[in-house]
Amino acid sequence: MIFGIHSMLFNETFVEKDLPVLDKCRQMGFDAVEIIPFDVENFPAAKVRRAAADLGLTINTGFGMPVECNTISPDPAVRRKGVELSKRLIDLSNEAGAKVFAGAIYCGWGYLSGRGRTEDEWKWGVESTRAAAEYAQQTSDLIIGIEPLNRFESHFVNVARDAVKLIEAVGLPNVKVHLDTFHMIREEESIGDAVRSTGPLVGYVHACENQRGIPGTGLVPWIEFFSALKDVGYDYCITIESFDPDMEKVARQCAIWRKLADSPEQLATEGLAFLKDVYRQTYGAN
Repeated sequence: MIFGIHSMLFNETFVEKDLPVLDKCRQMGFDAVEIIPFDVENFPAAKVRRAAADLGLTINTGFGMPVECNTISPDPAVRRKGVELSKRLIDLSNEAGAKVFAGAIYCGWGYLSGRGRTEDEWKWGVESTRAAAEYAQQTSDLIIGIEPLNRFESHFVNVARDAVKLIEAVGLPNVKVHLDTFHMIREEESIGDAVRSTGPLVGYVHACENQRGIPGTGLVPWIEFFSALKDVGYDYCITIESFDPDMEKVARQCAIWRKLADSPEQLATEGLAFLKDVYRQTYGAN
């Protein structure tokens, strides 16, 4: 198992000036860094790849699809924009040397129709996800991660079993489930059962406390979660995802209104130590 940290805990952007974040994360003991290339035109993908190689870091990428590129929109032009953006992000992920491209990448992040998911939305979501995954298959071994979101961020895929259903409908081996404990604790009946029902389709994991604070300071049943990951044979990357409320745009998008730790560095290092301890307890690792 390797352990990662989200770059947006430290910087709201990731352009060339933000490259030193990679060294900072490595010095804090992380094996991997997840980056969201929100500024698509200025994301320094090739430089990320070189810096990560020099530091011995694994790179993962994520994204939240904007509503104007919503791949489950009733407007086919909007869906086409979403697929084209997905392909551009896949190219950038490949250029950066990413292993996984995951997140709210299968529908508009924050898009709520005011009703439950429709059959048309399901069909559009499957078609759009398949188009992106097919493109990824042609270009690399990149894993596409489908992250179930809580009900306040999407009405489309809220629980692990629906992510599995979507992946089975897409029918391509490079599409996996991206589990995130922040969302799971709001939507699943049992975190352990949700992981086990996902089985070998677990492809990426966010380890987030229920309030996005330091892992171990909230309500997530970490022993249960890691034990279930062990049961399904997951052994890739556990990434801490949190954000600083001083970052205006991110705080607004993720509804973070209070300090979750004395500093981002405290959240990262204490969270890493806690997760490694739980890993040792459940996996029997040194």
